[in-house]
Amino acid sequence: MNAPATSVQSQDEAQIRRIMAERETAMRARDAERVVSAYAPDVVDFGLAPPLQQPAGDVRDVNIRRNWFDGFDGPIEYEIRDLSVTAGEDVAYCHSLNRLSTTPRGAPRPFTLWFRATVCFRKVDGTWRITHEHDSTPFYMAPPFGAAIDLQP
Repeated sequence: MNAPATSVQSQDEAQIRRIMAERETAMRARDAERVVSAYAPDVVDFGLAPPLQQPAGDVRDVNIRRNWFDGFDGPIEYEIRDLSVTAGEDVAYCHSLNRLSTTPRGAPRPFTLWFRATVCFRKVDGTWRITHEHDSTPFYMAPPFGAAIDLQP
């Protein structure tokens, strides 16, 4: 007998919430392997840093992620806030407001950045994998047209 659809959806949502919580923990721990472990091989990533789209191979490259972590002194604080998850049978998405706070190597003080995140999943062989990730900051629409990195929820 099949489980009711709402029960399966609840289980899928719980799995996705665990994946996101694991990513949050992995970011704070600077654990590159854990951060990239949930990505699908063909992941599409629109991150905060240039270029406009990261190549899938770079997104999944543990050494690139380690080098990124090495660009910061001290702790990396990372928070996923107001996570909303919608899960279907084999496709799901979530969105949240995320906070990154850390000190760039050699900088005199830390920075804090709140940004928007949307993460899409596909169930591959029974396992949820991240297939699309899009992080963004709003920008001021009047001169000087800068990123609105001073915003907080």
